[in-house]
Amino acid sequence: MKIRDLVTVPVRTGFFRDDQAAIRDGAAHDGFLYTGAPRTPGFASIREPGLAVSVMMLLDDGRIALGDCAEVQYAGVGGRGAVMSPDAVAGEIDRLRGMLAGEDIADFRPLAERIDALDLTTPVRYGISQALLDATAQAQSRTMAEVVRDEYDTGIDVAPVPLYAQSGDERYTNVDKMIVKGVNVLPHGLINAIDDKLGRDGGLLLDYVGWVSSRAQQLGGPAYRPIIHVDVYGTLGMIFDGDLDRIADYLGRLQERAAPFALRVEHPVDLGSRDAQIDAGVRLRGILRARGIAVEIVADEWCNTLDDIRAFVDAGAADMIQVKTPDLGGVGNTIEALLVARRGSVGAFCGGTCNETDVAARVTTNIAMAVGADQVLAKPGMGVDEGLMVVGNEMARVAALIAARDRVAAAR
Repeated sequence: MKIRDLVTVPVRTGFFRDDQAAIRDGAAHDGFLYTGAPRTPGFASIREPGLAVSVMMLLDDGRIALGDCAEVQYAGVGGRGAVMSPDAVAGEIDRLRGMLAGEDIADFRPLAERIDALDLTTPVRYGISQALLDATAQAQSRTMAEVVRDEYDTGIDVAPVPLYAQSGDERYTNVDKMIVKGVNVLPHGLINAIDDKLGRDGGLLLDYVGWVSSRAQQLGGPAYRPIIHVDVYGTLGMIFDGDLDRIADYLGRLQERAAPFALRVEHPVDLGSRDAQIDAGVRLRGILRARGIAVEIVADEWCNTLDDIRAFVDAGAADMIQVKTPDLGGVGNTIEALLVARRGSVGAFCGGTCNETDVAARVTTNIAMAVGADQVLAKPGMGVDEGLMVVGNEMARVAALIAARDRVAAAR
């Protein structure tokens, strides 16, 4: 089966893109929006509707493969590329038409690696590679998870992986939804501002984590054992002046509030560069181990590309790596990054952003299953229910299809 043409169209994402620098510096809420001027180049306002570009890959037998070019919610910071322009993305894809027309999609990996080696922006490589994986799966009449499992020799029996949901600013109501629906890892919490989410002494987050633990025990029952995972966007470093000993002391207190559940903390401190971030991660983990504090540190910002992830894993700078899928470019890099983490005995988190689409979420969910990720983000959106539906249902369908195929094969 061969590629005949590419069609693009601007589409909506499941959330918004936000100027993290302005928010972290104290931008005030105005209803759902924020007041004040943006700080990150490419933003016209602090919160803007999320946009993507959908790629429809027309195949020569009439079938259509899909991929969506998207960016993360907090675009343009933490070592990431520039904020995405849908018009520029569509222009880049238009220039690819001649190269891709007539290409055979019997196998995914060779063509995906060719695309990823081109001088293309990250969102373009992300969306085109999704469509290529979908096209190969259709050509083989198999799931995308099976294609990834076999072409990358993951050695995994494809099965659903733990679901991680994010609360957005509705950090109480949405936790109730997560618990009632049996989410494995929760709640993210969106702790991206000091005064109303963390507290100048960290007290607000201590109280919140204690509430999440109590609520999970109250509503979930004795058999429910979720992992509590909060993302603090480097704000612990801000209130403790980058002092890793003080941060470790605080994490010990936070662990006590999370009990009896395990605790993960994402991006506790932001040092402004990859090397400094790796050094801080190594030292913080050493302090925690020396004090018997079992909090796991999750890397996010400054750990964006495949090379970044290799460096973090090799240095032992984190207990878990969030592979933020839109930041990796082609999804082949997401696959490789998750395998680097898993084979390096580091937690492999197939993440991404609320600011993606249902198409991107289904593709990366197949990847998470194929590589045996330790958790997968329920995305897109911040409403909990929608992301759990898209990702959870995709895992259920893929697992059921593979099981049915295996039963047929065994009966022959």
